[in-house]
Amino acid sequence: MKCTSLQKSIGWCQGTPELPGVKRRIYYLAKKQIEMFPPLPRDESGRVTSAVLIGSFVLAADAKWLYIDILPDKSQLTSEAQGELPSQTQLNKLTAVHPGVGEDATAAAAYINNSDNVFVVEDMKGKFRVLGNDKWSTKSTVAQDLGQGATGTTSTTISVEATDEVPAPFYTGTLLTEEGVIDCSDGSVQTGD
Repeated sequence: MKCTSLQKSIGWCQGTPELPGVKRRIYYLAKKQIEMFPPLPRDESGRVTSAVLIGSFVLAADAKWLYIDILPDKSQLTSEAQGELPSQTQLNKLTAVHPGVGEDATAAAAYINNSDNVFVVEDMKGKFRVLGNDKWSTKSTVAQDLGQGATGTTSTTISVEATDEVPAPFYTGTLLTEEGVIDCSDGSVQTGD
């Protein structure tokens, strides 16, 4: 077997801003409503050649991505290596803080806690990232805080852990949502009007 390197140089121009954080709306959907996942590109040996998923999610009839508005200053997406060579993977983690604790947030918590979901997050540069795939289960847990006293704050915190081959792969396909179709290559939304 001939092994060739897939490694590439990674440059950075000084002065180029790297904006931290995630935007205020994330999307989620139960995996059982996804009929086909967009794959990562691979070479003839099965090695991943890019961190950008190919194509779009194919959803079951009448399925749409749901959204959760979050507090960007309290939410974070991280990734860390797990396992051992030659089987290391990435553990992608999302902490998403929604400010409400009402009926809708509480019902969503019960749903998210008890289903295997995929989450799509937009970073501050307008790039969409995916947590969850068809290979491994996504673990989601939700905690609520009703605040304390007159100066406390309320919150519903969603914690997500998703194993993947790369750190939260990029997604340039489309998302069919309640508001319309989001083109994740440029963030534009097409409504049915």
